Amino acid sequence: MNNEQKRISLLTITLVASLGGFLFGFDMAVISGVLPLVQKQFTLSAAQEGWFVSSALVGCIIGVAFSGELSDRLGRKKPLILTAILFVISALGCAIMPNLSGVITSRLIGGIGIGIASNVVPLYISEIAPSAIRGRLVTYYQFALTFGILVAYLSNAALLSGVSVQELTTSGLTNIFNAEVWRGMLGLGVIPALLFFFGLLMIPESPRWLIQKGRTAEGVSIISRITNQPKAEIEAGLSTQNNKNEKGSYRDLFAPGVRKALVIGILLPLFSQFSGINAIIYYGPTILGNAGISLSNSLISQIIFGLANMLFTLVAIWKVDSWGRRPLYLFGTAGATITLILTGICFYYEATTSIWLLICVLGFLACFAFSIGPLKFVVASEIFPSAIRGRALAISIMVMWVADTIVGQITPILLKEIGSAGTFWFFAFFCLVAFVAVYKLLPETKGKSLEQIENDWKEKGEDQVFVH
Repeated sequence: MNNEQKRISLLTITLVASLGGFLFGFDMAVISGVLPLVQKQFTLSAAQEGWFVSSALVGCIIGVAFSGELSDRLGRKKPLILTAILFVISALGCAIMPNLSGVITSRLIGGIGIGIASNVVPLYISEIAPSAIRGRLVTYYQFALTFGILVAYLSNAALLSGVSVQELTTSGLTNIFNAEVWRGMLGLGVIPALLFFFGLLMIPESPRWLIQKGRTAEGVSIISRITNQPKAEIEAGLSTQNNKNEKGSYRDLFAPGVRKALVIGILLPLFSQFSGINAIIYYGPTILGNAGISLSNSLISQIIFGLANMLFTLVAIWKVDSWGRRPLYLFGTAGATITLILTGICFYYEATTSIWLLICVLGFLACFAFSIGPLKFVVASEIFPSAIRGRALAISIMVMWVADTIVGQITPILLKEIGSAGTFWFFAFFCLVAFVAVYKLLPETKGKSLEQIENDWKEKGEDQVFVH
C-alpha cells in the first residue's frame, strides 16, 4: 500500500469502530423523546418510569464489568462484534416487543452493548493508531458519540412531526412509526447497528493485542499495512512486549510506577461526570427559553445543545495531538470552572433572561466538549500496561457510569436544597479540583507510543511526574 491507501485504510477502520460511539450516544439520547410517550401509553408509576430509564444504565454497568476480561482474553474485535449483535437485538426488541417488560428487557440488552462499547472502542482505536495522531483518532469516538446524540434528537423530532408516515402502508410499520411512534424512535437504531456489525467483519484485530499474545507476525503485518510507523518504533514495541508475561492481573495496577496511572484513570471520568454536564443538559430548554429564543418545543432546544456539543468536539480533534492532552485539559477545566461560576451568578441574581446566561452555558459546553468530555477516553486508553489495558480501562469506565448514576440522583436534591446557583457552584468546585489534579498528576503523552508511555511510568517511578 502507498501512504494515501494506508491513510484511507486507517481512517476507515477508525470510523467503523467509532460507530460503537455513535450507537452509545444514540441509545442514551433517544430516550428523552421516548419517555413521555411511553409514560402516557402505559400510565407508568414513578418506580416504573425510573426502571424504564435506568434499565439501560444497569445494562451498561453489567457490560463494562466483564468487558475488560473479554477484551484481554478474546481480543478487541470479538467483543465489538458481540456489542453490534446486542444493539441489533435491542433495537428490534424495542420495536416489536408487545409489552413493557419486553421493551425494558431490550433496553437492558442494549445497555450491556453500550457498556462493552464504552470500554473496547477507545481501547481498540488507541491500539491501532500511530502515536502522532492517536489522540485525534480516539477523539473520533467522542465525536461519534455526540453525533449519535444529535441524530437521536433529530430523528425524534422528525418522527413526532410525522415525516413520511403517510407513505407507510403496512400495518406493522404504521403502528411502529405512527400509532406507537416511540417504537420507531428506538427501532431506528437497528440501521447503524447493522452497519457496525458488517463493518466489524472487515477490520483487523488489534495488532498490539496480537503481539501481546505472541502472534507477532500477524500484529506486525497489520501495523505495516495501515500505518507508516517507523520500523524502529515497531521493534521497540516488540522488545517491550516480549519482555512481558502474556497474562496480566489486577495486581499489576498496584505496582510501583503504575499506581499513579490507576489514580488518573479513576479521577478523570469521575471529574467528567461531576463537571455539571448533566445539570446543563437538564436546564437546557429553560435556559434557551429564558434567554429569549423562541422554541416550538423542548426537542428543538435539545438539538441546539446537541449540535453545540458536537461542533466543539471538533476542537479536540483539531488540537489534541498538536497542543497535547495537558494544555487542553487545563484550559478546559479552568474554563469550565469560570463559566459555571458565572452561570451560578446569573441564577443567583435572577438574570435568567439575560443573553449572558446563554453565553455562559455555551462557554461551558465548549470547555467540556473539547476537553473534559473526550480526553478522559484518550488518556485512559493509553496510560495502562498492555497486559492489563482492557481490564484497567474497564475500571475507569465503570467509575464513569457509577459517577453518572450518583450525579443523576443528587442533582434534583441539590436543586431543591441549595438552589440553581448553589448547584452550579457545587459543580464549579469539582471542576476546580479537577484542574488541580490534572496539573499535579497528568503527564503529557502526545507523540509517544503506548510502549514508551508504559516504560516512562516504570522508569520515572510513581513519585515523579514526567511532563514534557
